[in-house]
Parts: sequence; C-alpha cells; structure tokens
Amino acid sequence: MAGKKKSRPVLSGLVVLGLVATSGYLTVELRKQEEKGVPEITNVGVLDGSDRAGGATKTRDKGGESWSRLENPARSVLRGSDGQVKAVFTDGARTATLTGPARTFTEPSSTSSKVSTTDWVRLMPEPWKKGADKEKWFKDWYAEYESSKEDDLLAISFQYVAGAKQKKDEQGTVYAGDANFGPLNANGAEGGDLRLEQSDFYDYLGVQYPFRDGVIGQPETARARSIDCSGYMRMVFGYRARYPLMSSDASGDGLPRTANGMARSKQGADILPLTGISPKDRPTGIDQLQPGDLVFFKLDTRTKQRLDHVGMVLGYDTEGHLLFVSSREEVNGPTIGDVGGVSRLDGNGYYAKTLRSAKRL
Repeated sequence: MAGKKKSRPVLSGLVVLGLVATSGYLTVELRKQEEKGVPEITNVGVLDGSDRAGGATKTRDKGGESWSRLENPARSVLRGSDGQVKAVFTDGARTATLTGPARTFTEPSSTSSKVSTTDWVRLMPEPWKKGADKEKWFKDWYAEYESSKEDDLLAISFQYVAGAKQKKDEQGTVYAGDANFGPLNANGAEGGDLRLEQSDFYDYLGVQYPFRDGVIGQPETARARSIDCSGYMRMVFGYRARYPLMSSDASGDGLPRTANGMARSKQGADILPLTGISPKDRPTGIDQLQPGDLVFFKLDTRTKQRLDHVGMVLGYDTEGHLLFVSSREEVNGPTIGDVGGVSRLDGNGYYAKTLRSAKRL
C-alpha cells in the first residue's frame, strides 16, 4: 500500500510520501473475466506427512522424533515418532509452521468458504538456518510453543475481520476488533478508489508509535480503526507479533511500509521470487506456499512498476482452494471474502491472475 506521514501534529495537514496509491485501484474489467471451475489444489508438500523429495536427509533423536532437510525452498522438517509432520522451518525465515489442534476460520458475512487447518504459524526470535535445532534459543522457544494455544498469526489476522470483537490493553487502547480499510474518498466511486489508502497500524490504534529510526508515527483521527493492506500486515506481524517495522520503505530496518517495499525487501525468504509485473510473470508453483506467507499482487496499471496489494496465506478451504486474507476497500477491511474477487490463489480468478510473488518472513 502507499506509504504516508511520519512525525507531525495530529491536526496538521497530511504529509504524503509521494508513493502512488495501491490496492484500492481494482480493475473492474479484470474482475469481469473471472473464470469458474477453478481446479482444486492438493496439500502442500511436506505438510501431508510424506517425504516427497528424493534424497532427503534424516536424523532421529532419543524421543523418536526425526529431522529432515528438503529443498525448494530449503527447510528443516520435524516429524514425530508416528512420521507425521510436527513443524516446518524455512531457511532465512522467522515464521514457523507448527501442527496443533484443528481450527476453522469462517467469514459468513462475505463468503461461504471455510478454512479448517491444523497449522499454527508463529514467529521465532531468530531466522532459521540449517542446524538451528541444536541451538539453545530454538530449544527454549520450541519448548514454550510446541503445545501452546496462545494466539498465532492466523488467529491474530482474524481478529480484524467483519464482526471481530474489540480487545483492549491495560491502557485502554483498542488493539483488535472489526477494522476498516480507510475513510471514504471524496473523489472516489464504487468499483474504484472508493476509500482512501495510507492507513497504518497506528491509525487503527489511535496512538503515537515510536519507530526504531527515531520517526514517530502520528495517527489521524479520520483513520481511526482503519488499516490498508500493508498496514494490516504490519499490525499482524509487527505490532502484534513484534516483527521489526520500518517507518517507511526507505528508513529503518524490518518490514517496509508498502506492499511493493515488502515484496522487494531482503526480509525473509522468497518462496515465489518476483520475476516481473506483467501477466506472463504470474508464478506457477503455488503448492510451495504455506499458511503465514505474504503474497503480493499487481492490480492496477496506474502504479506502473510497483506491486500494489499484499495479503497473507490462510490455508486451504474445505473445497481444496488456497485462500488468503487481506484488507480491501470493497468490504472496507480485512477479509477472505468474495466481494470484488474471490480470495483464491489457485485457478484463474481476479487475485490468482494478479499474483506476482510470495515471501516467508
């Protein structure tokens, strides 16, 4: 999403960083071309409990658990004594996929799709690398979260969809609950630019946020309870899960402000590398995606070379389609819904055809 203001009084004029507007520019004609009969996708690689990569190396510990190394992307897989996957750790990424109790995510106000999953996605204190299973930081972290029911990234993401209940911290700040995309655009209309972008996570919170580079994020009253697509990801990964955040695309270290900045940053592991922005650059290997991965889209020609939308993979729905969640203007906030284009990454729907890359933070 487009970046925005840095430090300024709340009642002063907007200080726009000159970044072009992004995910609100949704091309109506492309949506009209959505094709029905989207083919189903099978389960993701190692997550079905089988070793599909030839020559995978295995080590077994005293408790009967075993580790194996797989490629594309390079990752370590932990299996229990029964051979079933317990966790997946990707080289260069801090997000880990752990197997836990089954959950179902639904958004009946916008879609009949339901995602039932045993995947729990959590943020590790350090990026994964081969052999990290022997390091103290990982042993301590895994011991704490192996069987934890604490909210993970998937649960956190759903705390902002339509109808989500408000949650307050000890200071009385609302940090979760039904979120808007942004305020109405006086120059917009249905089907294009209806709502203003540039609402970051601190706009939703309504509090100042001190970034590590010294910039103070100043919330705007008109954007209260609002988060655009990249602001939503910064809320989930950054403010809630404590992944480092940049104050813009150019200042600080961590997760950049915009979808384009995130996609082109060196953070995490590129699961579907960005090769270009044209329709011919649509990636084909979506079976490599896991819940928690960031997915990036090219929706509007007006943003030129910039990617202009970002979401997070949620998982497979009960019909076998891979769904993602993102904040969109059509439903005024985070959704896995069908308004303005179904949230599927497989097939030939609006978002599937505009997908350009994916990253595992």
